[in-house]
Amino acid sequence: MDVLIHDVNNIENFLKINHDEIIVISNDGNIKPCVCCFGCWIKTPGKCVIDDGYNNMGILLSKCNRIIVISQCFYGGYSPFVKNVFDRSIPYLLPYFKIKNGETHHIKRYNNAITLSVNFYGEITNAEKETAKKLIVANGNNMFIRTEIHFYNTFKEIQGV
Repeated sequence: MDVLIHDVNNIENFLKINHDEIIVISNDGNIKPCVCCFGCWIKTPGKCVIDDGYNNMGILLSKCNRIIVISQCFYGGYSPFVKNVFDRSIPYLLPYFKIKNGETHHIKRYNNAITLSVNFYGEITNAEKETAKKLIVANGNNMFIRTEIHFYNTFKEIQGV
């Protein structure tokens, strides 16, 4: 199963999506920001305590093979909505730490292999591209997943991919 996380209005009008093979996470206007309460680790392990329809992101990611992100590039990072979805996905990991390549990281909660495919669009400077590449590598290291990154000038260029 694949998960598509995006910030594009009416994406279904642009992309042909088979909902039997892909779960689409889009901005329905209801997502609340992570409040860093650690409830997803302590009170309801693996599940966010904020019940807004995005509380099962950790569990959802545990069942997928690939995360596809389509996001406007904001200063070398995700759009606010996509960033919020990733913040709410922290229950994918355990609250415990280990040292990996000289850095402190959380421990995996689930034993699955995921590829993160990030597709940024917009007028992106070379400096923003470098920042984005570092961000995606860091995301991969933090979540124990493989990564790939692509840049497009407009969302419409992604349609052909």
